[in-house]
Amino acid sequence: MAEAVPVRCPECMRENGYTSPVFPCACGSPVTPTLDLTSPPVPLTHRTWSQSWVTVRCGACGRDSEWPHPEVGCGACGTVVLLPVDPPGQRRSENPDGSGPRDLGAGDGAEPGGAPASGRPGPTAGAGTGAGAAGRTPVPRPAFRPVTIRTARDAVATAALYLRWLGFQDVRRPDGLPIPSAAVDLRAPGVVAQVDPSTTPAGLRAVECVWLNGLTASATSVYFSLAGYTEEARGRADDLGIPLFVMDLTGMPQPVNDPADALVATGA
Repeated sequence: MAEAVPVRCPECMRENGYTSPVFPCACGSPVTPTLDLTSPPVPLTHRTWSQSWVTVRCGACGRDSEWPHPEVGCGACGTVVLLPVDPPGQRRSENPDGSGPRDLGAGDGAEPGGAPASGRPGPTAGAGTGAGAAGRTPVPRPAFRPVTIRTARDAVATAALYLRWLGFQDVRRPDGLPIPSAAVDLRAPGVVAQVDPSTTPAGLRAVECVWLNGLTASATSVYFSLAGYTEEARGRADDLGIPLFVMDLTGMPQPVNDPADALVATGA
């Protein structure tokens, strides 16, 4: 497994831990994108499917394959950044002076150390998820096995898998292909979830709608987004105790607020 590196958010300057994903080459060997640690991360303001992939070369067979571009969502402010990647066959993991790996996005005068690997303090006592999760004993679970997201339908399938991993049973999703610009409803006993596969951050109204749906069903409300959330949406979700998750194209949902951390810790 690749070593985690700190990624400094260019908006709020908080550090978030990131570990490069490992993908299976057609020859069976594991491949992973080589991060360009000499360049700062780039804020993702508009997502396009054609620009969401990067070429990675297999060190075993030399095959070039397209895989999701590495990205990370800031746990403090919600900003999503793209991580620069070395072209196939090149590696630049040290500073120009040879002093060793450089923190991604770390500017001159940055203090050593930084935030925990999650980039956000752990869930505070009493942080709610709408289902009384606060104070519950954490539930041991095997590691979640992500599925690469290439289409909007993949995003919905990934969210459904993640809800099952959290412990929600009989997760239902609509038949057919979801509309890329529309959020998709997922439901299971005890949970109502919205999956937004669009290329724009989820807004205040979207968060309030899923909260109302959960309130009507007496269930936990959860939101999954590919493009993150507006500042107003994050603030409202915190007020209402709605867990928010950001999904990157590797298929690994990341909690972006305390209610989401609490839900991951305790499960359904």
